[in-house]
Amino acid sequence: MDKDKDVEILSKETVFKGFFQVDRYRLRHRTFAGGWTEEMVREVFERGHAVVVLLYDPDRDKIAMIEQFRPGAYAAGWHPWLIECVAGMIEEGEHPDDVARRETREEAGSEPSDMVHVGDYLVTAGGSSETCKLYCARVDSSAMGGTHGLVHEGEDIRVFVIDPAEALAMCRDGRINNAMAVLAIQWLIMEKDALRAKWLG
Repeated sequence: MDKDKDVEILSKETVFKGFFQVDRYRLRHRTFAGGWTEEMVREVFERGHAVVVLLYDPDRDKIAMIEQFRPGAYAAGWHPWLIECVAGMIEEGEHPDDVARRETREEAGSEPSDMVHVGDYLVTAGGSSETCKLYCARVDSSAMGGTHGLVHEGEDIRVFVIDPAEALAMCRDGRINNAMAVLAIQWLIMEKDALRAKWLG
């Protein structure tokens, strides 16, 4: 399928614009059988694009995670303090690498000494255009901890350091239950030996 030739946008209108935006599309697309679907209406949540940063200390073989309140989890009826990776939105004109470094400073109080771009992914393509760029940043975890975040943005972020094996166990038993953290931790478990060889020589 071709993104430009096999999708026909009949109309697009913005139906909500606040901190976020919702656009309503009337569209149709080509089917796998070669025809076209009926006209359909789809609303797309325009949240912007984000970076996610897994903080890893290869010298001590430790991961630094953060914990903070999330209103979406509360609205879903889940425990609203989530264990996550550092993350932040990419503003217009910003380079994702710079955002990753800034968010690491603001949310975890640490300055990455190196960083690798793991990959990009769609968060929930059925209804949102949001994408995430996933990084793994090299940090010194020896003095990491405490609370961080920007008070004027309502951030109250706890930082703590754990072993990679414990992080994986937290994914398995549900203590870590958000996609960005699960994805990042599983990637590290698979790539840790190669990453340590790269960073430690």
